[in-house]
Order: sequence, then C-alpha cells, then structure tokens
Amino acid sequence: MTDTRKDILWRVYLVYFLMLVFGISIIAKIVYIQIKEGDDLVEKAETQELKVFELEANRGNIMDISHNLLATSVPVFEVRFDVSSPLISTELLNSKIDSVSNGLSKILDMPSGTIKRNIQKARKRGNRYMLIGRHITYSQLKKIKQLPIFRQGKYKGGLIAIQKTHRALPYKNLAARTIGYTIEQEDLYVGLEGAYADVLKGTNGSMMMRRINHGDWIPVHDDNEIEPCDGRDLVTTIDVDIQDIAETALLHQLKTNKAFQGCAVVMEVETGHITAIANLRYDSSEDEYKESYNYALGESIEPGSTFKLASIITALDDGKVKLTDSLYTGEGYTRYYNRAMRDVHKIKNGRITVRDAFEHSSNVGISRMIVDSYKDNPSQFIEGLYDLNLNKPLDTKIAGEGIPYIKNPSDKKTWYGTSLPWMSIGYELTVTPLQTLTLYNSIANNGKMVKPMFVKEIREGNAVIESFDTEIIDDQIASQSTVDSCKSLLEGVVLRGTGRLTFRNSKFKIAGKTGTAQIAKNGSYNKSDYNGSFVGYFPADDPKYSMIVVINNPTAGKYYGGSVAAPAFKEIADNIYATKLALQEESLDDSTSFPVSHSTCYSENLKSILDIAGLDYESYIPAGSEWVKSNGSRDETSYREINFSEKTVPDVRGMKAKDAVYILEKSGLKTNISGRGRVIKQSIRPGSTASKYNHINLQLSTY
Repeated sequence: MTDTRKDILWRVYLVYFLMLVFGISIIAKIVYIQIKEGDDLVEKAETQELKVFELEANRGNIMDISHNLLATSVPVFEVRFDVSSPLISTELLNSKIDSVSNGLSKILDMPSGTIKRNIQKARKRGNRYMLIGRHITYSQLKKIKQLPIFRQGKYKGGLIAIQKTHRALPYKNLAARTIGYTIEQEDLYVGLEGAYADVLKGTNGSMMMRRINHGDWIPVHDDNEIEPCDGRDLVTTIDVDIQDIAETALLHQLKTNKAFQGCAVVMEVETGHITAIANLRYDSSEDEYKESYNYALGESIEPGSTFKLASIITALDDGKVKLTDSLYTGEGYTRYYNRAMRDVHKIKNGRITVRDAFEHSSNVGISRMIVDSYKDNPSQFIEGLYDLNLNKPLDTKIAGEGIPYIKNPSDKKTWYGTSLPWMSIGYELTVTPLQTLTLYNSIANNGKMVKPMFVKEIREGNAVIESFDTEIIDDQIASQSTVDSCKSLLEGVVLRGTGRLTFRNSKFKIAGKTGTAQIAKNGSYNKSDYNGSFVGYFPADDPKYSMIVVINNPTAGKYYGGSVAAPAFKEIADNIYATKLALQEESLDDSTSFPVSHSTCYSENLKSILDIAGLDYESYIPAGSEWVKSNGSRDETSYREINFSEKTVPDVRGMKAKDAVYILEKSGLKTNISGRGRVIKQSIRPGSTASKYNHINLQLSTY
C-alpha cells in the first residue's frame, strides 16, 4: 500500500514538474520574443496590414491646332462606402439613409429601396468597403459628394473614390493611327502617344491603404499621401476640319476603286505643319476601312512617276538639260540591255521636248534624258538625289518611319546596267509618301525644304511650356531658276499633261504630278498591282498647302494616278479652298480690286487723260510725282504720290500691264502675264524681298 502510494505521488510530482518546466519555457519564450524579436514582428504585422498603392496620374490631352481634343483621359471611379466607420454614428446613418438612398438612385439610376437595404445589410455585417459603383463618371462623383453624410469629406463621410482613367478619342477614328497609343507592358509606343509618352504620362502619386475584412483595402489618409501630377498636353498641327475633309475624300476613292489601302497628307507649305494625315486600310474581317497602319509615314515604296521631279531637278541643276531640249521617244518604246521600257502611249510625233516628257510623264523621254546626261558618271546623278535628302529618314519622332533606299553605283551587288534608267522614273529605289511630299513642298516653298511637323506646343494648363519652330532641312535644294522651272512644269502637268482631265474645271490653280507604279511581288512586277498617286500644291500662284494622295492596289479597273488619286486630291483641295482660302483671297481681292478710277499709274499718262477731259492736272497730281494712286471713294479724282523700292516686290495691282512690267523689271523680276486689261492679282505678295525670286505671274482683269 505504501509502495503504491509512493508510486502515485512520484508520478504526480513528475507531472507538476513537467508542467512547471513547460510554463517556465513559455514565459521565457514570451520574454525572448518581447525583448529580441518584438520590434521585428510588430513591423512585419504592420507591413502585412498596410500597403502603399500607386495612384495613376491623368494622361495629358492631345489637341488639334485649335485646341479641339483629339485624345483625352476620361476619369472613371470605383466608389465605395465605409458604412461601418466609427465616425458615422448609428443615429446619423438612420436619419440620413433615405436621403442618401434617394440621391444615389437618381444619380446611378438604381432602385432606392435596393440601395437602402444594401446599406443596412452592410452596416450589420460591419462592412467597411461597400461597393456603390465601379464605373462612376467624374460628374456623377461630384453629385455623390454633395449627398448627406458624404458631404462631410473623405474622413468623416466614409466615401472612398478610387480613380482610374480611360483614354478616349472624341473624334473616334479621325487620325487615330497618328495619334497612336501606348501599351507599356508590351513595350508598344505608337504614334504621338508613343513619341511623347514621357510628356503625356505625368507622375503617379501614392496612397497608404489598410487591409480589412475579406481582404479588401481601404485608404489611410495621412500626411504621406502624394497626389498624382497629371501629364502635360500636346497641341498638334492637325486641323480637325481638314483632317475630316481628307479622310472623307480618301475613303470615297478607296471604296470607288476597291483599293487595299491609301493615304492623304496635307502640309502647310511655309511651316511644314501637317494639317491632315489620313491612313486607311481595308479590314476584311469587318468589311470596312480602318486607321490601322500609318502608310504615309511607315511604308517605303517605289514611287514611280512622282519621282521624275527629283530626276529633273538634278539634271536642271547640274546644267545637263534645258526644258526646250529635244528628245526622241519614237513610238514610246525603248530597251536598256534586255529590258523593255514603255510609255502609256505615243506622245506627239515621237519628237518631244523635256517639258513634254515631264508633263506627259514619258518614261522613255525622262530615262533617255538621264541616261544621256549621266551614263558616263552615274554617281553624279545619285549624289544629286542625295543632295535632295531623299536617302535620309525625316526623323519626325514618330516610331516606325520607313527607311528610304537610294542605291549607289559603288555597290556592285545591287547596281545593274538598267539601274540608272529605271531609277530615273522611280523604280529600284524606295521612299515614303511623306518624303515625296516633303520634296514637292520644297518646290512650292521656293526651294526651302522644311521638316514635316506634327507637334506645335507642349502645354501645362494654359501655360506654354515648350513651343516648336519650323525646322529647315535645306535652305535651298536647288537654284532659283531650277525651282522656277519645276513650278512651271508642275503647273503644265495640270494644264496640258496627265492631270488635265481631272483639274480642267478647277476654280484655282493647282500644280502637281501624277504617278503610277507597278508593285513588285516576289521580286517581279505584274500588270494587276499598282500604286496610283498625285502630289502637288495649291493655289499654284501663291502656294499655301501641299498634298499627296496614294491609292494602293486599286482593283476596280482604273489604276493610273490621274484616275484614282487625282480625284481625291481635287476633292480635298476644293474643300480646303472653300473653307480656308476663299475668304482670305476674297478679302485680299476686295481691297485691291481696282477700277480705272482707283488705278495706280504713271503720272505723265494721267496728265494726258486729264488734259483731254479739260481738267487742270496740277489740282489733282502732287508736283514732282512719277507714280500716283487714287485716294478715297470711287467718285473721287484726287491722287497721291507713291514710291517703289527696287529691293522689295511692288504692289502692281490696278496698274496697266506695261506699267506693271516696267516697275517689276526694275526690281529684277521677269513677268508672265495672263489676260488683258489691268492687273488684278500677282503671284508674289507685295513687300516680299525681290532678290528671292526670278519670275512673277500677273493675272489681268479679262481673258
């Protein structure tokens, strides 16, 4: 009995001892944790409970030249309600719940009863992150903030608004590919959105948030919260009115000719501002044309006959030819080695001038001109093309620009005996449509080549942060006489050549060149795939805009540039003239439409007229005046003296032709006259520096 009792006591004591040791070890662990690991564990717990979230900045706007929005960030909010916040008493919630529910019902178009029940259920469950809506607009959010409880602010009102942004294009697909987009995760930076991503994106902010029940996060508003800084705005050179005109005309021609794709680009002659750039490609999956590829900028193509301008600039500037030189084209057929070259049809009797060859787009004539001039030194011709900057990208900052290719005789692997004649007519080389336009624009701009511009300003609110001036690529791509000759040729194409039929009824002068190029596929050409183009400028006597239209792979039967591209050019030019230029010219003409009584004339001639009328000329003409101009109203017969400077282009409007010619020749200008009577229009603005020009065109009052 005694032994049994001792055995039991021993076991009890052992259990007590083990429990004591276990208790002491727990206490020791607690002390150790408190002293050694406490700070680390507290920090870890807080880290798990709190997290910094990034607040996305609003992306800057992209605007047209008149500040119409082309792309903008529309704020969209996810709105929640901390309905169980300790700062919102039960009494307050109960007294205002009907007002809140009715207000939300009107704003969000939801049943007020449903909203009220959801708020009551959320309060009972202790929900501090009740969802009100995921796609709340900014205007809706402003109204929600004015409701009872919510109007007390973000701390006491329990309203949680998490801002997100959606990129919107107010004009939908208008210039969509040039406006572009960015997808940072895929490293995609397209168009102006991509080129100016750093300017547009702004600086993100940050907000501390706490995790609550169900893994939801709510904001912790403290002094460490950083508001996002919105991106800056781009003011582009695009004019939405001209852009709409260009896209409408291009789409019409693409559909009419059942073409695969095309582009139309309009540039301001003096500034290089791209006022419109339309790129449309057929999407067979949706059976419609879409702005899915920047053909004008990204496609380096064989231009065909529009390249003949570069050939003739080079030959004229090198002194190899004159416009009156004779060329023999025979039946419109020739061969270079074993390769045949043809014209569309025989021109005249086969004996034509350089002017004829260009205006009627003779492949045989232009190629013979270049081969005869450069066969012994083809490198000189290529250097001439390089001098026109046709071998260099334009570097417009927009990614994806097509790389031009002008091969050189030094490359024996690519240079053939047929290269020189075929390059002269726009084959065996590639340039982008935008490069071709830049060359033609330089002729309209009296030889000054300017870089195409897409962005005019960077703004922050109403403040201009940075403005961009026109970049000059080359002050003078050729001599003034060469430029003047090329102007004459381009006008001749429209008056007498391949552009005559399309533009025969035009109300204003257009200058340009047609182009038709076979498209190479798998290293060979066929007679079913073509690019048709027209490039030029208008009004020809005082160029304001240059333009190129390219129609790629038309399949409805027509494929010549004069048939498929020129009509779109005319439609765009007519609409621009009607909306942008006609009023300007009307204003200019109204102020300078001179009847006889308001004319400028040589004083001695006027004296004779006054003598015949029996009037004392000394009463009307200031003494010693050589040239005079009438004053005042149509019925007034007084005159004032005027003087002309030989350094500037005089204002000869209202003068008789012989007087105008006399004055202009004293300024060193040769005159081309159209019509009879008095001068009503001159091609160079009065006051311009006379030394910049060789020729001036005068339009007289009658034809």
